[in-house]
Amino acid sequence: MTVFMIALAVVGGAFLSIQAAINGQLGSKVGVFRCAFLTFSLGALVTALLIFFFEPKHAVTLLDVPKWQLLGALCGVPYIVIMVLAVQRIGAAVATVAVIFGQLAMSMLIDNFGWLGNQAIHFSMTRLGAVVCLGIALYFIYSSNKTSELTSEDAPIRD
Repeated sequence: MTVFMIALAVVGGAFLSIQAAINGQLGSKVGVFRCAFLTFSLGALVTALLIFFFEPKHAVTLLDVPKWQLLGALCGVPYIVIMVLAVQRIGAAVATVAVIFGQLAMSMLIDNFGWLGNQAIHFSMTRLGAVVCLGIALYFIYSSNKTSELTSEDAPIRD
């Protein structure tokens, strides 16, 4: 089951990259906030249908949970807006790796300290190695963008 959940998370990450690339294009044409509005509107509609047809009944409702837990819904707004802006300027690969770097760093802090009601999973040298490797990957992917820009600027213009 763990392998399946990891595979499912990888698929979810792939969808986020596709979404970022599409939203970057859309946002450049219709505006960042209109693009974000469309994303959340369609997402709300699809989620409402999924709740209606597939969500089992729960003893606790959204009105019964601690109110701070509802704030998680707001975290998607800055992500979408930032990605629509970033993909247009730095490309889908750099923006996605930068997001993953931020996710990894914050999730390790959450794990280590058991923040937000999560079980504590203490920091280790292998986790530090993962962050360092991802930071190096971010550097190389960003650097390759710079190399590509220089190469394309130096290339002769063809008509």
